[in-house]
Amino acid sequence: MQEINDYLAEHQNISKVTQRLWWCAGADINLLKQSPMSDRVKYAGIGGIVFCTGLLAGVSGGYAFYTIFSPKSDAINSDPTHLPTLALSFVFGIIWGLIIFNMDRFIVSSTGKGDGTDKITGKEFLQALPRIIIAVILGFAISAPLEIRILKTEIDAELQSVQDEKYQELNAKTDTIVNLQMVNKKVDLTKVEHQITEIESAFEKQRLEILNGRKRLEDEIAGRIGSGKAGEGPAAKAQKENLNKQEQELNEKKAAKQLELSNLRERMKRITADIDVLDKSRDDKYKMNKKVADHLDGLMERIHISHEIGGFVPWLIFLVLLSIEAGPIFFKMMMSRGVYDYLVENNKRRFEAHHGIVISPDLVESKDGVLVAEKVDFLEVDSVIAAKKMQLAKENELKAKVITKWSADKDAQIDQSPKDFYTE
Repeated sequence: MQEINDYLAEHQNISKVTQRLWWCAGADINLLKQSPMSDRVKYAGIGGIVFCTGLLAGVSGGYAFYTIFSPKSDAINSDPTHLPTLALSFVFGIIWGLIIFNMDRFIVSSTGKGDGTDKITGKEFLQALPRIIIAVILGFAISAPLEIRILKTEIDAELQSVQDEKYQELNAKTDTIVNLQMVNKKVDLTKVEHQITEIESAFEKQRLEILNGRKRLEDEIAGRIGSGKAGEGPAAKAQKENLNKQEQELNEKKAAKQLELSNLRERMKRITADIDVLDKSRDDKYKMNKKVADHLDGLMERIHISHEIGGFVPWLIFLVLLSIEAGPIFFKMMMSRGVYDYLVENNKRRFEAHHGIVISPDLVESKDGVLVAEKVDFLEVDSVIAAKKMQLAKENELKAKVITKWSADKDAQIDQSPKDFYTE
């Protein structure tokens, strides 16, 4: 006994770091201080794995948050130092790391020793299966952002090519749509120009006919054509009146068509303006296409590219993270029972005994046969219940005595003076 006390006294100075690692493993620090060095080292190692998992989860979550919410641009020319997003990513990384750390700490601390040997039996594995599934999910969640950070250079190069292809594809669609709209507008413009040309050509043709008629009339009056005699006869006067009438009719037609021509020219201006707007909108849509292509720089796209170009590397990273995440679960199932485990069991039973909790095996008969189950007796509760029952029984006895005595006294009073207890 003295040797054990000397051993514990010699190793009593335990660093704060070691105690924090024990806490990370969900172990009882006071009991580990009473345990040999082998148990201390085991739980410090498990706590270190849990702490590192939380740390990696924080880094992974922070990088994932930054990748999702950072400003988008060319993959090659992206800005890695957007301070507002960086600050938020740091806060989110801490929160995410604490969440994963707390889950891992609970998973590890709630994983028992199984049969207490270094072998993992089928029953032990089935009991730990829910925890293993959770560990696999957490392994995926932690490894994905880390793998895209490790392969960032290769992913950026491939992602730039994807963004360029998307940009060219969007521009081609834009050209198709804009060109189709411009063709329709130009068809409308051609129709309007044709209508204006037809009206103006008809007027010009009639004007030239009148002009030629006047020229011939002047030549006839001058004697240059026709009979060769100069002078204005009745026929010339009639022809002159006819030309004046034609010119007046032409002017009237022009006046009648003036509103229509004005509307056609106004429509032509609008169509021309629309064509200019469409042509200018092409550049604006090119800029929007650039933004859309840049937004391919997201977490999902990077993970997709990493699995396309990474080969076995992403799976290797995942397996490493999974081994770190699920390692403590398997380690605890493979650990043989040590002094610390018996101290924990002893301490647990002492607490149960102190609080009057007795656990004993009990045989339960079911349709599948007789099963062994645990029977739990809560002695303190039973004692309180028994005392309460006794108290209520005694109170009932006292009440009965009081009522009996009261009844006897009343009977005596009635016998002595019955008239006091009734009225006519």
